[in-house]
Amino acid sequence: MKIIDLHCDTIERLYSSKATSLRNNSFHIDVKKLKRGNSLAQFFAVFLHLEEIRKKGKGPLQVALEMMDLFHAEVQKNSENLAFAGSFEDITKNQENNKISAILTIEEGAVLEGNLDNLKLLYDKGVRLITLTWNYPNEIGFPHWDEAFKDKGLTPFGIEVVEEMNRLGILIDVSHLSDGGFYNVAKVTKKPFIASHSNAREATPHSRNLTDDMIRILAEKGGVMGINFCGNFLNRDVHDGNSRVEDMVRHIQHIHKVGGIDVIALGSDFDGINSIMEIKDFGEIGLLVKALERKGFNINQLEKICHGNALRVIKDVL
Repeated sequence: MKIIDLHCDTIERLYSSKATSLRNNSFHIDVKKLKRGNSLAQFFAVFLHLEEIRKKGKGPLQVALEMMDLFHAEVQKNSENLAFAGSFEDITKNQENNKISAILTIEEGAVLEGNLDNLKLLYDKGVRLITLTWNYPNEIGFPHWDEAFKDKGLTPFGIEVVEEMNRLGILIDVSHLSDGGFYNVAKVTKKPFIASHSNAREATPHSRNLTDDMIRILAEKGGVMGINFCGNFLNRDVHDGNSRVEDMVRHIQHIHKVGGIDVIALGSDFDGINSIMEIKDFGEIGLLVKALERKGFNINQLEKICHGNALRVIKDVL
């Protein structure tokens, strides 16, 4: 079964370590693991930790550009197995050439530094998805984690960003965004949007997860949500503890019941989580597919979850 994973933090891990490569490493994702897990396309996030960046006296755009250069360099070094993809057509071409597509994303809208012109700069550098916030307020909006932010929506600049992302063809990602921000995006966007690595709040009550109402709206808009493998978002009884396949299946079953099969995708959060993993790396992602099969999901449903739904949104937006 071919896999599209909507979120990993491997590029930031490579950037921070400066001593390893995408070809072969001890992380959740490298080229060998992607091949073993039958990857069709991997979304690679340029993750920006604002506090850490500012401590070093740098700006988020500067650090993002450095990490993007690293991404493109690593893809080029592994060109026998990987190729950049900026569109649905690129993914199709790469698959025909037996190459895994590498899609560049940003996790933290502060990368724009409040300047809409930077959106076009990022697009020209290959960015095809932006997670509007991480865990800090920025010029676009507010994160999920503080109750005081729950109903705060997008800023006027944030609304401009959503409209310009629609125009350019950049996926809008609401994972980490406040509830108010989610509803603003749903109202403003003319194209499908996604929650690249979020689960179901009804199944596990965590503010990073989507409510049933959000899941229905996302489905109605033609978007998808990527199942996050982090234990905290999968099971209320663990804190950075076990990431279990049975919990992933439980969330998928709930989302299927609420929003239908077409809203479900995969967004592992590999290399961005510290859980004790039953699926130890990307090479073992077939464990989830087999578990879903045992629960009665048929081949058509599995194909949609593993890659079909994500491909549809990529085609619609990019």
